Amino acid sequence: MHLDHPTTYPQRHTHSADALRADGTRRALRIGLGGPVGSGKTATVAALCRALRAELSLAVVTNDIYTREDAAFLLREAVLPPERITAVETGACPHTAIRDDISANLEAVEDLEEEAGPLDLILVESGGDNLTATFSKGLVDAQVFVIDVAGGDDIPRKGGPGVTTADLLVVNKTDLAPYVGSDLQRMARDAKEQRAELPVVFQSLRSEDGVGQVAAWVRERLAAWTAA
Repeated sequence: MHLDHPTTYPQRHTHSADALRADGTRRALRIGLGGPVGSGKTATVAALCRALRAELSLAVVTNDIYTREDAAFLLREAVLPPERITAVETGACPHTAIRDDISANLEAVEDLEEEAGPLDLILVESGGDNLTATFSKGLVDAQVFVIDVAGGDDIPRKGGPGVTTADLLVVNKTDLAPYVGSDLQRMARDAKEQRAELPVVFQSLRSEDGVGQVAAWVRERLAAWTAA
């Protein structure tokens, strides 16, 4: 599966994973979260778990190069029972395990469904990567790409597959904009130009709404998944 590369940049793998498990039951929806180091991916995953855990059966796979730090954070925060959180140590650049050789992540999501299922949703968090980070469609059904205002308000303009092709772009830490000189209106204009009709969410996890818009988007994707 990891050799199934298309010839046209920047498309990801064109073959989606089978929607059915080996026993014939429908598997969980898989949503990947990628983005640069420090953009707030793990904090967004934690917030999503808190927002959705009362209504959905969900689990999380984290990816780090040499540690299990992100999984350990989620476990300390007790966002889900321990058996619903697992980690993959990629041993190389994060995109290797989410796009190029997805076998370790596939094993992780399948083990979660076997041991903690039935599940509605599995969140697969990539390790921190760059603007080219994308998930194989053999691994996830939809991708969220998380950037933050402290990384520079020119990131949406720079584009790259993560920004331009992700199913949802999240511009995180908007509360920091006044302190780092980032122009949110400029970021919104540039994101619109790069992404056309693909959705963009501006969020601050410190605000009252927090992860609300992203959680609503996840619910919409899950409703479409279960109706298909």
